[in-house]
Amino acid sequence: MAKILAHQVFNAMVLILIISLVIALAIRDWISGGVIGFVVFINVFVGFIQEYKAEKTMNSLKSLSSPTAKVLREGHSIDIDSENVVPGDIVIIGAGDTVPADLRLFNAVNLETDEALLTGESLPVAKVHTEVYTDDVPVPVGDRLNMAFSSSVVSKGRGSGIVVSTGLHTEIGNIADSLKNGDDKLIVKVDKSTNPGFKDYFFAASKSTYNIVMNVLGTNVGTPLQRKLSWLAIFLFWVAVLFAIVVMASQKMRVTKNVAIYAICVALSMIPSSLIVVLTITMAIGAQVMVTKNVIVRKLDSLEALGGINDICSDKTGTLTMGKMIARKVWIPTLGTYMVQNSNEPFNPTVGELVYNESSPKEIKDSDEEADYIPNFPVPHPNLFSKWIDTAILANIASVKLSPVANSDKLEWQAHGDATEIAINVFTTRLGYSRDSMIEDQELEHLAEFPFDSSIKRMSTVYANTKSSVSTVYTKGAVERVLSICKYWYKNKDELIPLSEEDKNVIEANMAVLSSEGLRVLAFAQRQINTAKEDVNKRDDVEQNLVFLGLIGIYDPPRPESARSVKLCHKAGINVHMLTGDHPGTARAIAQEVGILPHNLYHYSEEVVRVMVMTANEFDSLSDEEVDNLPVLPLVIARCAPQTKVRMIEALHRRKKFVAMTGDGVNDSPSLKKADVGIAMGLNGSDVAKDAADIVLTDDNFASILNAIEEGRRMSSNIQKFVLQLLAENVAQAIYLMVGLAFMDKSGYSVFPLAPVEVLWIIVVTSCFPAMGLGQEKASDDILDLPPNSTIFTWEVIIDMCAYGFWMAVCCLICFVVIVFGKGNGYLGIDCNTGSGSGCDLVFQGRSGAFAAFTWCALFLSWECLHMRLSFFKMRPESEHSWWKQLGMDLWENQFLFWSIIFGFVSVFPVVYIPVINDKVFLHGPIGYEWGLSFAFTILFFLGAEGWKWFKRVYYRKTAARNPEYELERNDPFQKYASFSRSNTVAVNV
Repeated sequence: MAKILAHQVFNAMVLILIISLVIALAIRDWISGGVIGFVVFINVFVGFIQEYKAEKTMNSLKSLSSPTAKVLREGHSIDIDSENVVPGDIVIIGAGDTVPADLRLFNAVNLETDEALLTGESLPVAKVHTEVYTDDVPVPVGDRLNMAFSSSVVSKGRGSGIVVSTGLHTEIGNIADSLKNGDDKLIVKVDKSTNPGFKDYFFAASKSTYNIVMNVLGTNVGTPLQRKLSWLAIFLFWVAVLFAIVVMASQKMRVTKNVAIYAICVALSMIPSSLIVVLTITMAIGAQVMVTKNVIVRKLDSLEALGGINDICSDKTGTLTMGKMIARKVWIPTLGTYMVQNSNEPFNPTVGELVYNESSPKEIKDSDEEADYIPNFPVPHPNLFSKWIDTAILANIASVKLSPVANSDKLEWQAHGDATEIAINVFTTRLGYSRDSMIEDQELEHLAEFPFDSSIKRMSTVYANTKSSVSTVYTKGAVERVLSICKYWYKNKDELIPLSEEDKNVIEANMAVLSSEGLRVLAFAQRQINTAKEDVNKRDDVEQNLVFLGLIGIYDPPRPESARSVKLCHKAGINVHMLTGDHPGTARAIAQEVGILPHNLYHYSEEVVRVMVMTANEFDSLSDEEVDNLPVLPLVIARCAPQTKVRMIEALHRRKKFVAMTGDGVNDSPSLKKADVGIAMGLNGSDVAKDAADIVLTDDNFASILNAIEEGRRMSSNIQKFVLQLLAENVAQAIYLMVGLAFMDKSGYSVFPLAPVEVLWIIVVTSCFPAMGLGQEKASDDILDLPPNSTIFTWEVIIDMCAYGFWMAVCCLICFVVIVFGKGNGYLGIDCNTGSGSGCDLVFQGRSGAFAAFTWCALFLSWECLHMRLSFFKMRPESEHSWWKQLGMDLWENQFLFWSIIFGFVSVFPVVYIPVINDKVFLHGPIGYEWGLSFAFTILFFLGAEGWKWFKRVYYRKTAARNPEYELERNDPFQKYASFSRSNTVAVNV
């Protein structure tokens, strides 16, 4: 808490207020000092409360995305935070996990770890848990094959080990401990082991002093925007000092107490004291809102960056798609094609219909007529289909069954196992078959199993039928790997013939057709085996001379919301690229289905399609110069390697794009780091990916990325709104107070058009709370129709700031002049800058009128800032409600802002009328007709602001008419691909 309090006190904005407070108290102006102290208290108190809440929120979010460890305690495997692992724990590790502590392995299966962080060795280290080192000679860290070290990453296999050390006691901890006093610390220490001299001590002292000063001012801590605003405060401080000198110079350097206080107020008018506080609150609220939209913010910098994203590089599996497989088509040679329709529940075999066509996928594609699938397929199942069903069931270890839901009487279909095997199992369950019932009915005995291996890409099981004493090998796997061990197939119903190269070409052609439809294709085969002559435990002996049975096309369906989200991204000016490890045909089919690629690819020339869809080999074979010379970058890269993703991000950066990258695996961490915003998957992402990312999606859903971008744009837009409101008010006060120096009384002193306490009151009432309200404003309807914007201080904001500030100052000055010199006789009294002057009634009335007008103009400016261009009366032009009803709904929706403005509006009346407070503190007096003038000039300011917005709308409409490319590409995101080469007659197969 002390750290949070110090952070609120020691920043550039508040320090300037504190300096002003000290000066006010030093010259014994207790009233001004008290008001300034109140401003400091409000800023520090509100900032402390909000940052304390934000810190608690961020800590809870970090715990959600922090690395976890799977440990065995009391006989149960549980997931805990890595920081809670203790020596003696048994830890289970698998591919993609970050090792939570130094482990002595006692079990390792194909286990390899990446220890580059510890040893610098670029290749993974294969672990051997049986190794024992008995020599007295110390074994180097990289050679300890029976150990897995903290922070290393499991790149392959799985294993278990006993924790021997944690934290700073681990090998990586020893290194971290030795680096604690690096140059990046606040205090730079001298390394005394190198016999330092005076120069070393002087450098350390200078660097430490610089770090502390910059830390106090906030220029080297916080997010980039917070640092930028701290530098802005320092710049404005020197402007304020200059203005204060001008004030004193205008009085011929006759600096009385009143002149000094006025100079302080002029200086404070240049300082948006609430800016840092409001920014902190807005970002904290943004992070909390993100959680409700399934997004965990790990680094606050990303909140600022999200609004400027104009390219997203997304993975396919689990992000654009459901990450759950559905068996879509099955092809049995000589029988035909079976297809599942209308199934969107991956585990439920009762949803959808099974239909049949007697042609093969290749024949269906080549036919000029639309395929006619019928619901009546052959029953009973032909012998060949039955063989395929047996293989699909028995070469499968997944399970699908109807199980009760926890804490409910309902039943639902649940599945366990690999997603691909689950999809196959759901298909066979749809036909009324299950492994348990088949094994029981046919009295099968499991003899052997050869699991799937990434290098072999197939799996086999061997079962013996105890009734007939016949043993059978059942195999499934990648088509090319299964075909390589097949010797026969069925050509005409039950006729078994040798499998020729020509036959293999037919099978591969059907595989290509299924792949082009976005399906992952597997092949099935079986044969009978003589267990007396062949060793069922030798894989090479078992997996040979098989009979090919058929293909299955498995589908990872797009999430229902993906297509809409991609369309909204295009509408928002955001290009979506798919970088996936899938087959090009599969990648292209899914990309077309979700809208990343156009559906009518046949309208585009071969050259264009080749640019739209590339393989990693094609993209990587291009030099950086060749990539930069491409008219457009590819929308889909298939068979993507980690380095390909990095090169794609670099290519986008060279085109000045702001890039978000999604990833879930260990190998995605370089690209996540390289991207402007790295997005990791919370459900299926590895610890390394989460650690490298800026934000984490708790539902692994592409739509959540769009939610995050929308929230990022909302927050960036709101930051722009309150920055504009605060700085425009500062500009208005500075102009008003500096011009006011021209009003001289007979003694030669300036008669201030606003008293110091009035200035401070306006700062208190019109800045902090209305700005906080603007920070909580909901997103406008057109937030995703606007082009991405990665900066807060755009030229539009800067010009608006000057325009609103100038017009506000003009309106309030005219109000003062009309009261004093128009209706009044222009007499400025004697010593009216104190509460003891004479003949000051007219000046006091002028101040009251200008004070009311200034307060109300600043408050109404908050409402004008709700939308940068649209009229206050029609902020939602698409609304079906009448303008006045919609306006009331909009104003009432943000109640914090509404009541802040109402409170500020009403607060003017008591301080004008309460005796002593009005003429002794605020140095103004009661007024009558002047209320009408104040209100009239407030309306005049409001009309001027509306006129300025109208001018902007006309200007931007003309700009859009002169440069229609953005609108064209927003309505048709593929226009730029068609623009450089088009042929409407060429159909392209990639």
